[in-house]
Amino acid sequence: MKHILPRGSKKLLNAWAFYDWANSVYSLVINSAIFPIFYAAISIKAFEEGNVPEMLKGVNNESIIIITTAIAFLIVSIISPILSGIADYSGKKKRFLQFFCYLGAICCMGLSLFSFDYLWISLLIYLLALVGFWGSLVFYNSYLPDIAFPDQQDAISAKGFSMGYLGSVLLLIICLALLEGGFYPEDGLLPDNEYFKLYSFQLSFILVGLWWMGFAQYTYKYLPLGTKKDRSDVKNIFTNGFKELKKIWKSLSANLQMKRYLGAFFIYSMAVQTVMLVATYFGTEEVQWEEDGATMGLIISILLIQLVAIFGAWLASLLSRKLGNIKTLIVINILWAVICVYGYFVVTPMQFYITAGFVGLVMGSIQSLSRSTYSQMIPDGNPDTASYFSFYDVAEKIGIVIGMLIFAVVGELSGSMREPILFLIVFFIVGIILLSRVPTLKRG
Repeated sequence: MKHILPRGSKKLLNAWAFYDWANSVYSLVINSAIFPIFYAAISIKAFEEGNVPEMLKGVNNESIIIITTAIAFLIVSIISPILSGIADYSGKKKRFLQFFCYLGAICCMGLSLFSFDYLWISLLIYLLALVGFWGSLVFYNSYLPDIAFPDQQDAISAKGFSMGYLGSVLLLIICLALLEGGFYPEDGLLPDNEYFKLYSFQLSFILVGLWWMGFAQYTYKYLPLGTKKDRSDVKNIFTNGFKELKKIWKSLSANLQMKRYLGAFFIYSMAVQTVMLVATYFGTEEVQWEEDGATMGLIISILLIQLVAIFGAWLASLLSRKLGNIKTLIVINILWAVICVYGYFVVTPMQFYITAGFVGLVMGSIQSLSRSTYSQMIPDGNPDTASYFSFYDVAEKIGIVIGMLIFAVVGELSGSMREPILFLIVFFIVGIILLSRVPTLKRG
């Protein structure tokens, strides 16, 4: 029989954190760096040649992928309560983590075949890759209170994010080496040697899938299967997830700390995720790059964000021990607001690099500390960890949809991406006010 490592075991904690190393390559290579450039190149070419489905010919090429992304987030919001409820009651949380990992990784490899010649199938593959990534995070995050004691959670959460940033940067460097170390576009997007470069892009997507699945095996080797819950009072295991969310929602009335924290998290996360999702587009639209310099400039910025985020995650863990989690989150939200003010005036590449550096610092710190702070508010020993993190995940995803919608509306009304960035300051200010009302987090 396989030996089960005890809660708090160093080997168990490291194995859990190592999944960040495995899956974060999706966030960087697919979500932020290589795939957006690849998609922009082939979509512009497809629109120029008229190789687009009739119903999409009047749609902006970037809108196609943005709408697909929004649909994927809605799908995750709907299915995560169902699956987390099943995971909690079946005691097979790891199997769900593995399923979504393999779904996402295989679809990442499938993106190597992405083409406007069969666009609907290509978009489906892209959508499933996103669902796989975010779906796996529901179960991955829910392991945190199971494998770590409250006083370990800030540090191990920070370690996970740091490993993720480091691993994803390493693979991105490998991908850039495949792309011959640079881009020499004629039109700002497509390289000189178009065939070879596109082949290298496609190979990058295959490497993401292999990296994700391969390194995840170390995590699966040590993570427990899950804790089976009594099902005697469960009539329908498929609808039980929503009942669990309803139960957690009702329980918030008796848990003032978690109730107020989730309200604050919902507001400030809405702004954080929106900034992170539109950063590349802002850099493309609003920064005055030198001729043919936009592509490499954006990739340098993304690398800078990832590397600085490693330090940010570590710094958040350190500050939380000095100031406490809530006060540290308030400081980070203040920095986010300042960055948005500065971002409004960004014009030159150097200003954009400076902004990217500070975004990396607060991105790594706020993601790491938000996760561990919520984890510590879950009653110790509670078997519903997947349902609790499903609630957390649904709140985050709904916030993303609302944040992106507000950003798009303000952008359409103003005709620029600068005013929406400035508008997001309101959410950070509200987040700061709500965080100040959260009772002090007591460490175990």
